[in-house]
Amino acid sequence: MTLRAGFIGLGNQGKPLAANLVTAGFETTLYDIVDAPVRELAARGAKAASSPREVGAASDVIGICVPEDDHVRAVMLGDDGVLAGAPSGTIVAIHSSILPETAIALAGEATSRGISVLDACVTGGAARAQQQQMTYLVGGDAATLAKAQPIFETSAVKIIHAGPLGCGAKLKLCINLLTYIQWAAAYESYQLSKAVGLPDGVFEEAGASNGQITPLMQTYLGTHKIPEDARHSEPVQELMRGHMNIAEKDLAWALQLARKAGVSLPVGGLVSQLMARLYGVDDDGRR
Repeated sequence: MTLRAGFIGLGNQGKPLAANLVTAGFETTLYDIVDAPVRELAARGAKAASSPREVGAASDVIGICVPEDDHVRAVMLGDDGVLAGAPSGTIVAIHSSILPETAIALAGEATSRGISVLDACVTGGAARAQQQQMTYLVGGDAATLAKAQPIFETSAVKIIHAGPLGCGAKLKLCINLLTYIQWAAAYESYQLSKAVGLPDGVFEEAGASNGQITPLMQTYLGTHKIPEDARHSEPVQELMRGHMNIAEKDLAWALQLARKAGVSLPVGGLVSQLMARLYGVDDDGRR
């Protein structure tokens, strides 16, 4: 039987993931609170839904890629949520970076209705999603993962079964911690290279040559080369503020996970206070 795909949350990362499903030929039903990306993908053959409930009723495997834990809860548990429409046997894959306990609690609600949940976090960023080069970090039952795998493979370069439910979220928080610490190091090193008068581009060339500056870090550093006037414009500030909010949430969850595990993360704690600076957001309260 050919799987029917559903996808909820067509933002910076969710839209290319959903687009890959359409390109691969899956019958795909989509929902987002913003109409434009839904219309765009519907023009390419996807079906537009009026609610998460409608996505649930029309899909065998549903991806959810929304910003925060509360958004995932609303999408799944609301009166018009996925669980209100999905039949027994449906698989819900949560791609959002959430707390492990959120995934476990939502799975408890879903299991009582015969619905399976995977915390199928993704890492790689929007550009790699477009290139079908994402890494999936999946927690949950191995048999459920095997059923959902054809859906994940439309965007994946690698699918890692991290362990039982909640382990995908744990692994993603560890990876996020590493990412933001790397970006802080890249930012400070880049600022120093400018301050001491090094020619434009030689810092990135040297760092890329010895493997210390990854392609993702190069993309990040590119945001600091936007002309000053443009960088302080409201459209750019709004975009960067959105990235900053997600980063602060991700690091807060990593620090909470560490506290519960009895692990000290002094560098992570410091970096969590630097997100406005790292994203160039004009917010004196965060500097």
